[in-house]
Amino acid sequence: METKTAAIIFEVLTSEARLSIFRLLVKYAPDGLVAGEISRMLDIPKTNLSFHLKTIVHGGLASMEREGRNTRYKANISLMLETIAYLTAECCSGSQNFRAAGGAVPEFPSTCCESKNP
Repeated sequence: METKTAAIIFEVLTSEARLSIFRLLVKYAPDGLVAGEISRMLDIPKTNLSFHLKTIVHGGLASMEREGRNTRYKANISLMLETIAYLTAECCSGSQNFRAAGGAVPEFPSTCCESKNP
């Protein structure tokens, strides 16, 4: 991952609302949620939600699919994992490698990340 790409992702997630939306989409991966469900679950008015979802999709962190009158949003799990790898790639490489030592690196459930996102 290039630093420029990472910066775009972090910029998208600087909003508390967008971070909450993205985390909710990750929770419901790989199926995702329709906008109305997101609005109800996070108590975000649909007009505000639309703005935030557009930013998340434009940043590549989610995709959208039309389902009749609804739009379903799905987290881009592969990009999320790539971002985590980017952040931790050189973790403590100057003194100690936490990955090799089994240190403070989060474990992901085996069911996590089985998404078919691009």
